[in-house]
Amino acid sequence: MIFNKTNNDDSLSEVHESVDTTVKKTGWRRTLSFLGPAYLVSVGYMDPGNWATDLAGGSKYGYTLIWVLLMSNLMALLLQSLSARLGIVRGRDLAQANRETYPKKMNFILWVLAEIAIAATDLAEILGMAIGIQLLTGLPLIWGVSITVLDTFLLLYLQRLGIRKMEAFIIGLIGVIGFCFLVNIIMASPQLHEVLQGLIPSLPDAKDLYAAKGMTNALPKETALYLAIGIIGATVMPHNLYLHSALVQTRKIKKTEQGIRQALKYSFIDSAVALNIAFLINAAILILAATVFFQTGKTEVAEIKQAHELLSPMLGSDFASTLFAIALIASGQSSTVTGTLAGQIVMEGYLRLRINPIMRRLITRLIAIIPALIVIAIFGEDEVDSLLIFSQVILSLQLGFAVIPLIHFVSDKKTMGSFAIKPFVQFLAWLVASVLVYLNLKMLMGEALDFFGASDNMILKTVIILAGVFFVGLLIYSLIFPILVKTKKHTSIKIHPETSSINTLHIPSFKKIAIALDFSEDDGKLLAYAIGQGKEDTHYLLVHIVESASAKLFGDESDDYESRKDKERMDSYVLQLQSRGFTAEGFLGYRNRSKEIVRIAKGVHADMLVMGAHGHTGIKDFIYGETVNTVRHELKIPVLIVNL
Repeated sequence: MIFNKTNNDDSLSEVHESVDTTVKKTGWRRTLSFLGPAYLVSVGYMDPGNWATDLAGGSKYGYTLIWVLLMSNLMALLLQSLSARLGIVRGRDLAQANRETYPKKMNFILWVLAEIAIAATDLAEILGMAIGIQLLTGLPLIWGVSITVLDTFLLLYLQRLGIRKMEAFIIGLIGVIGFCFLVNIIMASPQLHEVLQGLIPSLPDAKDLYAAKGMTNALPKETALYLAIGIIGATVMPHNLYLHSALVQTRKIKKTEQGIRQALKYSFIDSAVALNIAFLINAAILILAATVFFQTGKTEVAEIKQAHELLSPMLGSDFASTLFAIALIASGQSSTVTGTLAGQIVMEGYLRLRINPIMRRLITRLIAIIPALIVIAIFGEDEVDSLLIFSQVILSLQLGFAVIPLIHFVSDKKTMGSFAIKPFVQFLAWLVASVLVYLNLKMLMGEALDFFGASDNMILKTVIILAGVFFVGLLIYSLIFPILVKTKKHTSIKIHPETSSINTLHIPSFKKIAIALDFSEDDGKLLAYAIGQGKEDTHYLLVHIVESASAKLFGDESDDYESRKDKERMDSYVLQLQSRGFTAEGFLGYRNRSKEIVRIAKGVHADMLVMGAHGHTGIKDFIYGETVNTVRHELKIPVLIVNL
């Protein structure tokens, strides 16, 4: 099955509370058990979509805009800590909280916008990786874009290894990016006092700045304010707010006031460290561009390819450009993993719909790849940077719809209790949200006005105006709805949940228990567990799937050696159980293991299924299939999984 409707409200249920922080640990071991989620989030702050603004800011205005990076990092830290707070205190990710608060139609629109934003994020990551592959190998960009689809299988493998292994992989890629830029910075040897001056807030006039540096080249068409808006607008990513609120729930914590406060404390440390690393990497890109390009008068460098081509001759080593390309590939690869996780969170949170991970990845990737391939095939590689800018504009559209509900949720004392944010923090949060929404609206308005000035197409202009009105109206609605209407349903985790009476428990009695056997030495264990669930009048239904080549081709008409032997073994099991006084019957299935187990269990009206799990992980699970998960999602009856 590709799609499954899920009633499980656990965010990222496969890894939910999979890291136990309640085990007694001391010192750095306790701290390390909480660290990890923010590193997966931080890669969104250094993805290829941010490189263009950092390169442009450094090459055109030197070190003067470093303070903008620092300010945007502080904004991101505030919002990400609020996202983590929502997940830790309420046990809800942002998508789930939206589903419980807003009407169905509004939620559907929010879901569509979130999916578009994730596709736009993936587009930037694909282009970044493809450019990196091209710069490193000389492969045409269109082939590099096509190759990126293969990382679907890498992600699938990582998901099977567990959340800690995935976090380690991402931290490793961040380390690669940091190392590459550290070496390049050392080679560039920037003046430390000039770098530190960039931390002083200022928006210099290009004419004065260039005159002070004795530079006579043409002034940049972008003002320092415009580039500052671009840097801030490209920093906070909407999918990261969905992601962080879910990732913190991979930690199992004590649901006490002290336990939650401890989790919030370590989560903030995690966010502060991870986002500061992201800040340092972004600052390194800007400083590198300022040192190598601005200081030497090459202020026209604003594109990734230009920067790569000029780094080696400017620094006197081919190694510099190679490191730049490697960092770009690592940036795109790390970001694409987290983008897919965000897609899973959004779909399950808004729609309660679970999709097969490999299909989810393929769909998301194809949605991003197809526009990239079309643009490259029709317009050539020169339009790739325009496509990158377009992806950032799409992300800007979604940002307000993630930030505004988040602040509402963490400010609500009814659901957050004593963990609701204080008035001063609320003020800061709304101030940041206002700045971000304003800057993004300003950027979008500028793009629209540029288009209006260059086009005479009245139909398209009308569509843009109507879309703009709808967008602003939707933004206002998302702002005022939680204030005007009380939440109808609160299913959040509480520190002291209300208890209900257990005097009327209904103890089930299983009349028909199906047992999925694989005809191995483990069959006795499965039968023992099944009998342990039954009573004197229980009917035991033995199920085995014949998987020979002939059985897969001819089904129940197969008469090969394996089919005959399997029938003999089934008859033997049935007779042995009957000789012990049990009511037993055997059934053989053919072809697809999972589908046949489900078909037989439904056909015999079993009210319980017992099956074994062999503990395959990683690539083995991919090779042997996910029988247990597929079967349990298809059946509505209890499924007892026996670890073999």
